[in-house]
Amino acid sequence: MKIHHLNCGSVRTIEATYEGPAPAPAVNHCLLVETDHHGLVLVETGLGLGDVRDPEATLGADWIAMAAPALDEEETALRQIARLGHDPSDVRHVLVTHLDVDHSGGLPDFPRARVHLLAPELAAARADTAGSRYRPAHWAHEPRWVPHDPADPASAEDWFGFTALRPEGLPPEFRLVPLGGHTEGHAGVAVRDGDRWLLHCGDAYYYHRELQEAKEPHPVLDVVQTRSQVHRDLRLGTQARLRELVREHGDRVEAFSAHDPWEFARLASPPLPAAPPSS
Repeated sequence: MKIHHLNCGSVRTIEATYEGPAPAPAVNHCLLVETDHHGLVLVETGLGLGDVRDPEATLGADWIAMAAPALDEEETALRQIARLGHDPSDVRHVLVTHLDVDHSGGLPDFPRARVHLLAPELAAARADTAGSRYRPAHWAHEPRWVPHDPADPASAEDWFGFTALRPEGLPPEFRLVPLGGHTEGHAGVAVRDGDRWLLHCGDAYYYHRELQEAKEPHPVLDVVQTRSQVHRDLRLGTQARLRELVREHGDRVEAFSAHDPWEFARLASPPLPAAPPSS
């Protein structure tokens, strides 16, 4: 397998705060995985073509004002996959940590893919008929949902002390790992990379120093995560367990969040080919 780290939607520029590197736009960190027998697998989708072309209709004015997205079509997963020399229609599977707007915006760009997520997250999104949190425009094309039930003991297994689920139809290098608190059905996505695992933690935390012993949140990103949490104690408990995972198994598991630009810069080397100049 070959794994690519993609930023599928730069948003508001933030200060590094504690460590002193230059400010950087927050990211929407996605993974493109080239598998041997299961086609392309996309972990998260970031913002999609529809978001860039008609942001008011799909993202909403409040979210745009808060996040200040760059809305660059060349940052969409669809365009980046094409620049890597792949046909985007070869994306057979998408795994999402949850269905917030900046994680599901690219779903319409891959209408043939099977979309894996936890069942409680899909139920919460479908129940939000007023669109107070979720954006039904991102699944108006009726995705091929594959919901996974974290309460089903038949499909659960231990993964470094966490309960993990094997996504149906994917090779054993993939896991969905429930990481509760941010949304009703929030999950991490684990991908085996040789002898190590990558754990995409989604929005279980927002800033790398939260997983260190100092437990320091980012002053701007922390406002976002506390306002969007559905269960504070569960979220903090998840972060405590992630700190333990990094402390005890950091040699075997590389954990990263969806929006920290310094984590992304460390992992996404070498960069993708440059986008072609605009005509």
